[in-house]
Amino acid sequence: MAAASAGGAGEPRLVDRCIDAAARCRASVEAWRRQRRSLERLPGQLADALLSRLAARRLLFPSLLEVFQHSVQEIDFSGNIAVDAEWLAYLGSFRYLGILKLADCKKVDHSAIWALSGMSMLKELDLSRCSRITDAGIKHIVSIDSLEKLHLSETGLTDNGVMLISALKRLNLLDLGGIHMTDKALRSLQVLTQLEHLDIWGSEITDEGASVLKAFTRLRFLNVSWTHVTRLPPLPNMKYLNMSNCTIYSIRGGDSEVHIPLQKFTASAASFGDIDEVFSSIVASSFSFLDMSGCSLSNLYGLQKMKSLEHLDLSLSRVTDGAIEYVANIGTKLRYLSLKNTGITSQAPCILAGTVPNLASLSLAYTKVDDSALVYISMMPSLKVIDLSHTSIKGFTRVEANSEKILSLPLLEHLIYLESLSLEDAPLPCLLPQI
Repeated sequence: MAAASAGGAGEPRLVDRCIDAAARCRASVEAWRRQRRSLERLPGQLADALLSRLAARRLLFPSLLEVFQHSVQEIDFSGNIAVDAEWLAYLGSFRYLGILKLADCKKVDHSAIWALSGMSMLKELDLSRCSRITDAGIKHIVSIDSLEKLHLSETGLTDNGVMLISALKRLNLLDLGGIHMTDKALRSLQVLTQLEHLDIWGSEITDEGASVLKAFTRLRFLNVSWTHVTRLPPLPNMKYLNMSNCTIYSIRGGDSEVHIPLQKFTASAASFGDIDEVFSSIVASSFSFLDMSGCSLSNLYGLQKMKSLEHLDLSLSRVTDGAIEYVANIGTKLRYLSLKNTGITSQAPCILAGTVPNLASLSLAYTKVDDSALVYISMMPSLKVIDLSHTSIKGFTRVEANSEKILSLPLLEHLIYLESLSLEDAPLPCLLPQI
C-alpha cells in the first residue's frame, strides 16, 4: 500500500496486522462494524484490503457490504459462489467503486446486473464465465458509460448483445472470447475507436469480418485464436497477437511496405500458408516471444533474423536436428527454449552449444536425447531449469561397447545456476551419485 508505506519501513507491517486482526473472526467483525463513521473515512486502499481479507476468510455477507459503500474502490469476488442478486443490490450503491471483478460467479445473471445500472465511477467490469449473463443483461451494462474495460468471455451473449456494446465509446479493453459472434457483430463495434485490447477467440469471425479491424488504430492486443481468420489487415501498433489453431497466410494484409512491431506472437497448433511472408512482416528488433507449439511445420528458416527472441516454444512440432541451426543463429538473447516432444536427437544440443549464453530454461523432454547430449548442455552456462524427463538418459556412457561405464550426470556440476533438473521416467539405474 503506497499510502501506508510513506511513513516508514515498519508501518505497512503494522497496517497489515491491524487488517488481519479486524478480519480474524465474526466476533471481531461485529466489534468494529458498528463504527460506521470511522469506516466511511477509511482510505480507499485500506478499505479494499480489509474487504478482500474478509472475502478470503468467508466472513463477508451482503449486509456487511453497506459499511464499505463510501470507501471501497476495487472489489474482486472472482469465483465466489455465494455472490448473487442480493450482493449486487448493495454493490450498486458504492459511490467510488472503479473496478468490479465477478468472474466465475455462477449465480450472477442478467437480472442481478440491473443493480449496477448507471454507476458513474465504474471503469472495469469482469463477468467472465458468468454463463447466465445474456443479451438482456447487456442492456443494463451499456448504461454504465464510464466503462473502459469489459470482460464478457464465455457468457451467454449472441450477436444481438454484442452489437449493443457499441454504445460504450470509452472502452479500451473488450474481452468477448468464447462467444459465437459473427462478422456482423464485429462490424458493429467499429465505432469503438479507443480499443487497445480485443479478445474474440472461438468466435465465427472470418477474413471478411477481420478486415474491419483496421478501424481500431490503437489496437495493441488481439486474440483471434480458434477462428476462421487467415489474414489480418495491417495493424501498425500491434504488440501481442494470438492466432493459435488458425491457418495463417498474412498478418499485414499483403502490404509488403508494412512491418508489425510485434513483441509476442502465439501461434500454437497453427498452420502456415507462407511462413516466410508472416515472419518477414514482423519488426525483428522488438520481437521477444514466440509460441509455435503443436505446429506441423519443420522449416524454421524465417526465424534466423529474429535476434531479439527471448522465449521460443517449439514443443510438439515436427522440428528435427536439421532446423536447430536456425535456432542457434538467434540464440544470443534466448532465455527459454522448449523442444519437448519433437524429432530432435542429441545432435540438437551439440548445435546449440556455445550459441545460447543466456539460456535459463531448456526442455528436451520426450525426445531421443541420450547421455551424449550432457556434455553440450553443460556448455550452456546460465541454465537454471533443465527437463530431460522421458528421454534416453541413463546416467552413464561408454567409450566402446564393452568398456567401463563413465558417469555422465556429473558433467552438469559446472552449471552453477542450476535449480531444477527433471529426469522423470528416464532409464536411470537405482543408485547414482548426487550432483
